[in-house]
Order: sequence, then C-alpha cells, then structure tokens
Amino acid sequence: MYQAVRARLRALVGKVRTARRDSGMVTSEYAMGIVAAVAFSVVLYKVVTSGPVSAALRNIVQQALDGRM
Repeated sequence: MYQAVRARLRALVGKVRTARRDSGMVTSEYAMGIVAAVAFSVVLYKVVTSGPVSAALRNIVQQALDGRM
C-alpha cells in the first residue's frame, strides 16, 4: 500500500512540475496578443482619423441624419 501511495504522489508531483515549466509560455502568449491588439487599434485609429476616411464617415452620418421617415 505504501508503494502505491508513493507512486501516486510521484505522478502528481510530476504533473505539477510539468505545469510549472509551461506557465511562462501562457503569460508571454497573452502579452503578445495584447501587443498585437494595441498595434492593430493604433493602425485602425490612424486610418479612421485620416482626412478622406473621416470625410467619408462624416458624409455617411450626415446622409443618415438627413433621411426622411
């Protein structure tokens, strides 16, 4: 019985050690995802606030507000 408990304990400790080795990968993947999302939002902001796109959006909103019901 002692050997069975000891084997089970070794298996559990091995799983914990394996999980610890990969814990940094998850954090770095989240960080890279956040960096990519911020970069994409900066590019999108620059495109939307540019002159031609801003004028086109303003015209679309103006037409929608001028529409008759």
